[in-house]
Amino acid sequence: MKSSHQKLKESEVENIENARPTISLIGRAIRYLSNRDHSQFELRKKLLPYASSDEELDEVIKKLTDKGYLSNQRFTESFIASKSKKFGMRKIAQVLQQHQLDSEILKTEVAKLKESEPLRCYEIWEKKFGQVTNEPNELAKQVRFLASRGFSHEIIMGIVRGKQPI
Repeated sequence: MKSSHQKLKESEVENIENARPTISLIGRAIRYLSNRDHSQFELRKKLLPYASSDEELDEVIKKLTDKGYLSNQRFTESFIASKSKKFGMRKIAQVLQQHQLDSEILKTEVAKLKESEPLRCYEIWEKKFGQVTNEPNELAKQVRFLASRGFSHEIIMGIVRGKQPI
């Protein structure tokens, strides 16, 4: 049998567990940004269900941008750095366009990828396949794989035919 003191402690624990503090909109935004960089579009989309109005959401986005916590430029650079080892320029540009970024940022950052495109494609191909083939089915498989990763047809055909990038 439990004493009244033990019952009191159990009810206090239940009350504490049920009474979670509500996080402010800016606190929630900072929590998201502490994990990784987000674009303004992406952060707005994540915060929308928690905002009481569009004006409140606009104010939070503006504060975070002004303080330097939120930056589309930094998001783009971070995204490209994390994805460029696996994907080609086309795939990365397509995903970045979904974030409604400024076209100048996209042009500049994607142009930087173009220089390393053949080498990155070759490294991915070498890791996955490693050897040139003359068998049509295997060749088609290699081409499809690299195309699905967002590399251009010209680069893919050069690599699967044995041309190594400089």
